[in-house]
Amino acid sequence: MRVSSLLILAGTFASAALLSLIAARFAVTLVEETSEYSVRQSLDAKSLTWAEVYADGLQVVLTGTAPSEASRFLAISTAGTVVDAARVIDEMDVEALAALAAPRFSIEILRNENDVSLIGLIPASADREDLLSRLARISNDDEIADLLESADYDIPDGWDNAVDFGLEALEALPRSKISIDARRVTITAMAESEARKLKVEARLKRDAPSGLRVGFDISSPRPVITPFTLRFLQDETGPRFDTCSAHTEEGRSKILGAARKAGLEGEVDCRIGLGVPSPHWSDAAAQSIAAIAELNGGSVTFSDADITLVSAPGVDQRAFDRVVGALENSLPDVFALHAVLTPDPSDPGQGPAEFVATLSPEGLVQLNGRLNDEIVAQTAESFATARFGSATVSNRARTDETLPSEWPLRVLSGLEALSLLSNGSARVTAEDITISGNTGSTSARSDISKLLSDKLGEGARFSVDVTYLEKLDPIASLLTPEECEAKIAEILKLRKITFEPGSDTVDAASLGTLDEISEVLGNCTELRMEIAGHTDSQGREIMNEALSKSRALAVLNALRDRRVPTSSFTAEGYGETRPIATNDTEEGREANRRIEITLVRPEPLVEVQTTLESEEQTGASGTTDQAADDDAATSEGQDQ
Repeated sequence: MRVSSLLILAGTFASAALLSLIAARFAVTLVEETSEYSVRQSLDAKSLTWAEVYADGLQVVLTGTAPSEASRFLAISTAGTVVDAARVIDEMDVEALAALAAPRFSIEILRNENDVSLIGLIPASADREDLLSRLARISNDDEIADLLESADYDIPDGWDNAVDFGLEALEALPRSKISIDARRVTITAMAESEARKLKVEARLKRDAPSGLRVGFDISSPRPVITPFTLRFLQDETGPRFDTCSAHTEEGRSKILGAARKAGLEGEVDCRIGLGVPSPHWSDAAAQSIAAIAELNGGSVTFSDADITLVSAPGVDQRAFDRVVGALENSLPDVFALHAVLTPDPSDPGQGPAEFVATLSPEGLVQLNGRLNDEIVAQTAESFATARFGSATVSNRARTDETLPSEWPLRVLSGLEALSLLSNGSARVTAEDITISGNTGSTSARSDISKLLSDKLGEGARFSVDVTYLEKLDPIASLLTPEECEAKIAEILKLRKITFEPGSDTVDAASLGTLDEISEVLGNCTELRMEIAGHTDSQGREIMNEALSKSRALAVLNALRDRRVPTSSFTAEGYGETRPIATNDTEEGREANRRIEITLVRPEPLVEVQTTLESEEQTGASGTTDQAADDDAATSEGQDQ
């Protein structure tokens, strides 16, 4: 009996051990399958399809051949985001690196009379001793600074021809830098004279080997030009130069380019020399030539920094003032302009003096016409800058000392009146001021009239022609909450807000989308909105909810950074609970990963509805009560 009890007890323990072993084996198998599936899914999502995965107990082993070391590291990192990094075993190979390409062989030879230096990289099989001996003959056996390095690669095609030609150029030019590679030789040098320069260039171009590209930058001493002069004319015979000077090749190209835009044709001799009064000589010359072209004729003469511009006969006074004013204000410092309007013999009157300021819808301001002197011009520009912004004002007004003394007051009053419009113009003459344009303020007309009356006096003549446009009204033009919601939904339909994989960091490609949404919200009336984050069904539900909430908060903070008032905004994360497509396909999961921005509408009021039965009860109750009151009154009357 006792033996039987012991056998039963032993059998019980054995059965329990066997069941535990089966359960453990089942658990290990489940972990292996889950880990292997999850890691493979993550690798495929990042296009790492070359990587193979298999689970060995709790370990995840990665095999396969990575195209690069970076790809191998990415696979390890990706697996480490799914399972504990300590469980990832790397058994991957990396493709063998391609054979290293040969380096670019080149020599730079510097020569200053007899001193020669060598810098660069040459093939190890090249005849270095021959190169040095040939250089020694060129430099009269003086010491050569040899800083060449060598590499054990084949000599590239064309190398010997390029070296021979480079040494020929070096021998012809005692002060030079010769840059040599197998395909190109670049020669930078100083010749003793212009004639020597042309002779050397012609010889080297003739001797250059076929297939070798050759670049020349050979200069010669420049003559001193005193004074530095230029004269450009445009009359009935066409545009031309009487004389032309420039201080650099680039400057000469700029001057001739302006002349050709003005209609000049054919070859032009424009000397390059020393003695220029300003490094901005070519800019001043090009601007002045363009002014003559805009006036359809005349002449401009430079003598060092003094410029004289004479218009062709018959040029309109307003056009002359506008062009000369623009030139005066754009010329570089140092240059002084004297402008002369040639009278039209058939029209002795050149028209009244005027000042015109224009304000474009984009906020750009131009000042044209005439002002008393340089001080008044600076005052007008400073006043306009303060009113309209420094980056938007272009002063093209010219000075005229014959203007009346009250002219500055009239100009500043016109500018101040113009600042009350969204766009338009202010025209000032000695007799009248005209303000015209568009506004988003219903009181702009009366405000401008009051301003001009106060500034100029009650007897002042002025006219105000302004039009109110609702679209310019900052209040009337604001979008309704529903319009805002619709515009934002349209933006998100075309361009989703996306994030870096597995994080709440907004992807750089979506920053423009946030800018567009911010711009819309800047034109909205006060409103309450909800920023909602949604995910697909992959991953744990609690993690998806947390990720969606953090992404919604990231969008909220991004809007706040763009100065959008967000005090009435909320951020919510709904995880995978509100899908708009199936989670069984990649396209559906992509659609479900989204940010939505919607209005928070007030909950509708609950109306107390009266049913027919309650009305009948109320009516019956009222009738009964009234009858009771009547009965009571009758009873009291009878008692009395």
